[in-house]
Amino acid sequence: MASYTVFKGSKDSTVVKSTIPKPEKLTGDQVLMRITASGLCGTDLHYLNADIILGHEGVGVVDSVGPDAKYLKKGDRVGFGYEHDSCGHCKNCLTGTETYCAERATYGSPEVKAGSFASHAVVRESFLHRIPEGMSDIDAAPLQCAGATVFAVLQAYDARPTETIGIMGLGGLGHLAIQFAAKMGTRVVVLSGSERKREEAMRLGAHEFVAMNGKKELKVSSPLNRLLVTTSAQPNWEQILPIMAPGSSIYPLSVAFGNLEIPYLPLVFQGIAVQGSLVASRNIHREMLAFAALHNIRPITETFPMTEEGVKEAISRLDKGDIHLRAVLTAA
Repeated sequence: MASYTVFKGSKDSTVVKSTIPKPEKLTGDQVLMRITASGLCGTDLHYLNADIILGHEGVGVVDSVGPDAKYLKKGDRVGFGYEHDSCGHCKNCLTGTETYCAERATYGSPEVKAGSFASHAVVRESFLHRIPEGMSDIDAAPLQCAGATVFAVLQAYDARPTETIGIMGLGGLGHLAIQFAAKMGTRVVVLSGSERKREEAMRLGAHEFVAMNGKKELKVSSPLNRLLVTTSAQPNWEQILPIMAPGSSIYPLSVAFGNLEIPYLPLVFQGIAVQGSLVASRNIHREMLAFAALHNIRPITETFPMTEEGVKEAISRLDKGDIHLRAVLTAA
């Protein structure tokens, strides 16, 4: 029986190379794709000790399709992200917010059997996204989660060109958020620990850069209408809340455990909202890809081969904070 290669987590958090059988027959709208590139996300580190196929930023080529697949054919370039399925019938699914479906199947859940750290994956056609012409597989891979996560906040919550958008952190999510927000016509203010990333932030499209370390009070040219928090650690809210505009919103986007602790009264007196956001719905995901292609929004990446050694090296360096912005695994 034919099989394909996968890279899984394990109890001791060691990446394990394995094989699983290729399906003899696809059912429903299943699609078998050959993976050519996979982004590496900080979320993947949380699943290293789980017996699952790792990875959720997959890009590749359609190999074959099931009997109910209607829109994709062999040879099409596609990608998939964090969500793999939903019920299709609840209010969330019917109104384009299927990421909040009570029966959703997302990366790391028992219902999801596919991952992007692999030579192939079987994914529902309904949750695959065409990759635009002219966009490379390496550029497309980080957009499947990192790009979709930051774009969803700006698009789903109606960011306007007249607004000032704060981006906290210039990492894998932050460097894409700067580009999307700038190309949408907003004023972009980057908040970072030190001056070290100023030049890169401005090159990516920021209009203003604020180094926060050692400062009791932050100063910006215009109060922030929205703040995208892309850092894993919570910020010093005593610094941040005074530069938020009345009626503004804060979006914590990275995966972190523990409680969100934030001063209460400034939220009340300034009407500041804290808005949770998961990843993009399918519609917004596809708008994101089209927008990125139109405006030449590209992740800054380091590449590693999709081999056992390559996967382990990429994960080790990510865990140490030694990746410059985004890592991508490419088919060996």
